Amino acid sequence: MQENREEKAVVIIGSGIMGRDIAAIFVAGGWTTQLVARDQARWPDARQLLAASARQLGNHDDAKVVFRASIKDIDWQHVQAVLEVVPEQLALKQSLFAELDAAAPAHVVFGSNSSGIRITDIAQGLPGAGRMANTHFFQPAHLVPLVEIAKGEATTQATMDRLYDIFASLGRAPVRVNRDLPGFLANRIQHALMREAFAVIDSGLASADDVDLAVQFGFGFRYAAAGPMLLKEFAGFDTQHAAATAIYPSLSNDTAPGKTLAGLVQQGRFGMKAKKGFRDWTDEAIAEERTRYEAALVKAAAVLGPPKIKRST
Repeated sequence: MQENREEKAVVIIGSGIMGRDIAAIFVAGGWTTQLVARDQARWPDARQLLAASARQLGNHDDAKVVFRASIKDIDWQHVQAVLEVVPEQLALKQSLFAELDAAAPAHVVFGSNSSGIRITDIAQGLPGAGRMANTHFFQPAHLVPLVEIAKGEATTQATMDRLYDIFASLGRAPVRVNRDLPGFLANRIQHALMREAFAVIDSGLASADDVDLAVQFGFGFRYAAAGPMLLKEFAGFDTQHAAATAIYPSLSNDTAPGKTLAGLVQQGRFGMKAKKGFRDWTDEAIAEERTRYEAALVKAAAVLGPPKIKRST
């Protein structure tokens, strides 16, 4: 019997912050969304927070949200994908994917939101390893459009294309990562930036506040309108080559975190979660800054419009 293509469903494993916000993307896109979360006492709060995120995307239908206590309770009719958002523990993810592989129909593709565990290792030895890939979001997941789709050693091209098309249809900005390396694509670039940013502070070249201003209102401001390669198309690769020749020799190439970052961690100054980092935080200041940040992301998305991407099919 041919499936009704108008009805689409997804399963999200985990209803924490990332799980709820990823679910909100699908709910806002009109998909029936099943969230698997064992602690039923947390379902009401999770439902409320998911609804708030979906409304930020402009559409929420509570009837599209279904909570499940276990994988055994999933209704697989119309399900096209399963996305896992559970704690970063390899054994846990391996066990989960083995259970899903045995339960899900053959056409369902799987994604892991892991930022540090390779899908190759999660899917190792599973019959359905070919239908599994990393699908990595960035917080807040419903407001940051990027989704990295990382190909494991066993992942098929059909799986990559299917996941790409799903996220493209939802207005996301999917990118293909063709090898299973730590950090995928965006985090590798981001950590190169962060290494140099901390090196700048370590050396006394600039303060943390000035580093933030230089990025936010300098090249970071431009990156919202054009990525680094397009910006160099504007400026000229000859100019980039000359600047690189002069600057690269003095850039940090440390292979371990520097003294400023190590010191913050040793002192328990983890940032907002500890209410202290470079700055001291109150609950009120955290709420105010988070509200400002999310409002700015919403406005930026409205100005930029949808990403320019090509569907694979």
